[in-house]
Amino acid sequence: MTVTKDVDGADGGERPDTGGARCRIDVDADGAYSWRVVAQNGRVVAVSARPYGEYGHCRSAFETLCRDHAELAGAVQHTAGGNGWMWLLRDAAGSVVAVSARPYERHSTCRAAWQRFRALLTDMVEVTGSCP
Repeated sequence: MTVTKDVDGADGGERPDTGGARCRIDVDADGAYSWRVVAQNGRVVAVSARPYGEYGHCRSAFETLCRDHAELAGAVQHTAGGNGWMWLLRDAAGSVVAVSARPYERHSTCRAAWQRFRALLTDMVEVTGSCP
């Protein structure tokens, strides 16, 4: 069972506009937290590459991703099964911090989705309280 936490802006008011995209933080049955970015159409476009032991660490990781996304290395690669494409972002230490939420059939479609996610992070960097 996964529980999703969704709250308004940090000041308790309305959530600022980010083109309709939102960050959600989920907690799984083992108590691990992970973030996901949901587009305006409701589709999950990106997920955290690893779980976090505490809510604050998960939120901080997403805020760091938004703030530092321009310095992160990105790549499009085959899925583990080799029958599709996925994108990922790595931090300066080489750790994967974000991955596509689903595999893509075509390399070009995956690359376009990766570029849209990077642009979305640019919009979210100015938003306080974008992730509950």
